[in-house]
Amino acid sequence: MYRIVLPFLLLFIGCSSTSLVTNWKNPDIVIFDANRVLIVGMTQQEEARVKFETKLQEEFTKRDIESFRSIDLFDIEFTSSERSEEELSEVEQQLLDKDFDAILFTKVVGFENRRNFKRKMHELDEFITTFRDDYLNNQTIYYDDDYYDQFTVYQAETSLYCICVGKERELIWRGNIDILNPANIEKSIDDYIKLVVVALKEQDIIFRKTLEDESTSI
Repeated sequence: MYRIVLPFLLLFIGCSSTSLVTNWKNPDIVIFDANRVLIVGMTQQEEARVKFETKLQEEFTKRDIESFRSIDLFDIEFTSSERSEEELSEVEQQLLDKDFDAILFTKVVGFENRRNFKRKMHELDEFITTFRDDYLNNQTIYYDDDYYDQFTVYQAETSLYCICVGKERELIWRGNIDILNPANIEKSIDDYIKLVVVALKEQDIIFRKTLEDESTSI
């Protein structure tokens, strides 16, 4: 897999509470479009999850792309305990049956230091390339009360998976982002979403750059 760091994005978010660490795009994909996207924000903090999924949905709505929040599709029982591979397969099939073609999956992960985080992310890049495996490996975020207490440095990751028939739920794009001020949830969410949107635009994934974007070198 290839990993791309975009220095210009760091200039764009100079006063932001987030910063892009890595930005990877499937080398087999030139342009990726989606008509119906499921937005998944994996966190125990219900308020943050609602705000994040709602604000990200607004970005899709602005661009006339149909999207749905996981809070509207996943019931409380589903995220309150561990799910099996078979159950995740059923979810994916249900999404296919409802004409979804992509999942934008965001989770907060934390490690004691940046060195450990990068090593772990390298391992994830090598082995996790489907939404099902990604969810299964990180679902304790929903219900493990001690999860966030284990870490002092917060990091987040957003992955875009194609769930189109014949594509085997493949990974299209992944961005790893530092959250510099997690205490300010509102600002962190706003900055995070802006950064994800810009990164996707630059990679011609779902969103497209406008003439205004190009003229301002964003």
